[in-house]
Amino acid sequence: MLERRVAPSPLLSILSPVIAVALTILAGFALFAVLGKDPVKAMEVYFLSPFADAYNRSELLVKAIPLALIGSGLAICFRAGVFNIGAPGQYTLGAIFAGGVALHAPEGAAMIWLLPLCLAAGFVGGMLWGWIPAILRNLAGANVILVSLMLTYVAALLLDWLVRGPWADPQGRGFPKTATFPDGALMPNLVEGTRLHWGLVLAVIAALVLAWMLFRTRRGFGIRAMGLAPRAATFGGFSEAKTVTYVLLVSGGFAGLAGAVEATATIQQLQPDIAAGYGFAAIIVAFLGRLNPIGALIAALALAVTYIGGENAQILLKLPKNAAFVFQGMLLFFLLACDTLIHYRVRVRRRAGAA
Repeated sequence: MLERRVAPSPLLSILSPVIAVALTILAGFALFAVLGKDPVKAMEVYFLSPFADAYNRSELLVKAIPLALIGSGLAICFRAGVFNIGAPGQYTLGAIFAGGVALHAPEGAAMIWLLPLCLAAGFVGGMLWGWIPAILRNLAGANVILVSLMLTYVAALLLDWLVRGPWADPQGRGFPKTATFPDGALMPNLVEGTRLHWGLVLAVIAALVLAWMLFRTRRGFGIRAMGLAPRAATFGGFSEAKTVTYVLLVSGGFAGLAGAVEATATIQQLQPDIAAGYGFAAIIVAFLGRLNPIGALIAALALAVTYIGGENAQILLKLPKNAAFVFQGMLLFFLLACDTLIHYRVRVRRRAGAA
């Protein structure tokens, strides 16, 4: 059984993500050995190749941008003890709303306003999709985890219907996609010759604003209090229903913004597979960043390594595409295991009557 420790180690709590990453690397050595690959070569390809040249480093940041935006919002939500597992759906709705604005903008519209409108629409789309679990939870006591997760599949089916039906590209030759967005709806690159775009600046600003809100405002204090002691927070004048609604709106909005950024900057159209697993991976980002929006920025880079390293390993080592998700799963497992053992000790209890 697990027994709560009286005084968990503050140092180990800080080092928990580092320990989890180290254990993931060790497990990776064993995994590659079982697969018949040279572990040293495989780990070099997986963890060092993303930093090999300027192009790979820029792609690393491109992958980290949506992870950082979603992870920062989820960190706020998890701090309040509200487990929003529907970030992929909110991300998808953000992309849909942004795509709707881009594809249906009047030809005579001022192009300078088109991209900001797309991003704002994406934020609103994510907020609306995050609002649904909040309404059902507050009015009917529905489980936020289940409702938000199920809405993810609704959003994916909605996107699939749009790109195959009313929004399908007339010149798409039957492929499920929309037409490419007009130039005014495309986010410009931050560095010429790469795909790195201004979404990086948005991700940094978002993390700073959310961190300020969480640690420097009364609203943030209420969120942290609700996560630590809901009854005490309620007695202190903070409404549980309002806090749940607020954090779901915030996390949904930033997930939607991530979808809008990805649609207008990287993909430049809508496709059925636009989510790319970012929403679920961002859960790891939030926990690896210690539920701190600033920490989520750093954690997003760590998770982006698994994406780029996985793509390189797929090409150079002939490993399956899902190898990246195996590493993400191991990282989350070791992180949760470390956190559990820091706060609890394993105690073996003998059964009654045992010698």
